[in-house]
Amino acid sequence: MDPVKLYVAVLFSDEALLRRALGLLESRFGPLDVRGTSVPFDHTDYYAEEFGGGLSRQLAGFADLVAPSFIVEAKWECHELEQRLAADGRRRVNLDVGYLDAFKVTLASFKARGNKVYLDRDVWLDMQLFFERGGMQSLPWTFPDFRAGRYDADLLRLRARYLEQLRQRPLPAA
Repeated sequence: MDPVKLYVAVLFSDEALLRRALGLLESRFGPLDVRGTSVPFDHTDYYAEEFGGGLSRQLAGFADLVAPSFIVEAKWECHELEQRLAADGRRRVNLDVGYLDAFKVTLASFKARGNKVYLDRDVWLDMQLFFERGGMQSLPWTFPDFRAGRYDADLLRLRARYLEQLRQRPLPAA
């Protein structure tokens, strides 16, 4: 089985906090090799009560490829970092970790839903998008900001980097 490319979709309202979160993520998952653009997060008010207004989201991909099963540990690591960066009992960043491979874009979740697959330790995997005909295709449950194509360019960059990394891997010994 091929390894996958780990990424985190960081929801934030403060650039300094974004930089701190990315630094902590790098200390856990290794260096970034793709950093997306910050995009306004205004397709839903789901986080408004917790975070307030002025939210943005940025995707960050990590250089080290991982086994797909690592997503369980990564989800718990991101949860721990969210708590570490919280103030007055409230999160100040949301760290949605996922992975992509040659075919799909996923996110990990602690919430069970009919479209999610249970992995382990209360972590569910949710396929958000799939690659087809050179672009991103959404599904009925795809998050509105992902469905709107706001991250497509960054996800395609992540995928291109991933495919390049797969090509550069040494061939297995016979």
